[in-house]
Amino acid sequence: MSFSKNVKEELALRLGDARHCRLAELAAILSCGGRIIRSGDVDILKLQTENIDVARKYFTLIKKTFNISSEISVRKNYRTRETFIYTIIIRGPVMTGKILQALKLPDMINEGGQTGMADNLVVLNTCCKRAFIRGAYLYSGSMSNPKKSYHLEFVLDNRDKAEQLKDMIRSFSIDAKIVRRKKNYVVYIKESSHIVDLLNVMEAHVALMDLENVRILKEMRNQVNRRVNCEAANISKTVEASARQIEDIIYIRDNIGFGELPEGLEEIALLRIQHPEASLKELGAMLSVPIGKSGVNHRLRKLSMIAEYYREHKEDDSYDNKGHSN
Repeated sequence: MSFSKNVKEELALRLGDARHCRLAELAAILSCGGRIIRSGDVDILKLQTENIDVARKYFTLIKKTFNISSEISVRKNYRTRETFIYTIIIRGPVMTGKILQALKLPDMINEGGQTGMADNLVVLNTCCKRAFIRGAYLYSGSMSNPKKSYHLEFVLDNRDKAEQLKDMIRSFSIDAKIVRRKKNYVVYIKESSHIVDLLNVMEAHVALMDLENVRILKEMRNQVNRRVNCEAANISKTVEASARQIEDIIYIRDNIGFGELPEGLEEIALLRIQHPEASLKELGAMLSVPIGKSGVNHRLRKLSMIAEYYREHKEDDSYDNKGHSN
């Protein structure tokens, strides 16, 4: 079962105690997916969904809020052959008018029979905004598997509804944005901490804890990977530095001799050759008079400068000798 479906199952079981919150949630569901069919004097309010949790929640809200029994039909989805389509129908101008008026939905239909945008009067309270967002997610929301990526979105049929939902989500200090996708408008959130906040707003507390567990595990893995990469990079730098130092020391030994070096440089030169894998701190502790990392680094840099100096002058001498011979 997908993470997104788990969220919807949890939200479908949450039923607000206050009537105004139930109205707000119903308004969101119908605004996102309701249809009004008008044929003469007969009005039909219809909601169609492939999600049984949405169908169950809508049926329960209608029953508890208006004490109206809905017709329910179930048929197989002919496109997928694996899912079912649930249709909840309310017939009659009196009942449909009563519902639309209570939900502050416009008593008019646009092309295709889609219900209009909910009036902001239905979401004046903060608790009603939570319920509205919850209803919107139930019908039009989805979320990616947080183990792979962080992405939560609502797919709506027009710009006004998307703007209304975006503003409502932003009232909780959550960064929601809108993008056009074919004929629809998508309100989306990509920041993991903001998705956590939205789950809290919708009161999906179990899903919130599951997401937090995933975030903690991913952050731990990232920290371990960063530390391993950092240590590997440090080891690589240490090995490269040690190789250069040994190369300079061997050059001094073979071309100049350690006898020309001050006692402190000679001692560190011998130790570096004998212990190529040792760190600067370890080399400092091996000296007859121990010194710190900066002192060891200073002596090794002096050895490198000596080797570089003699390399340059050897090339100059070679050039002069060739010139003289000519």
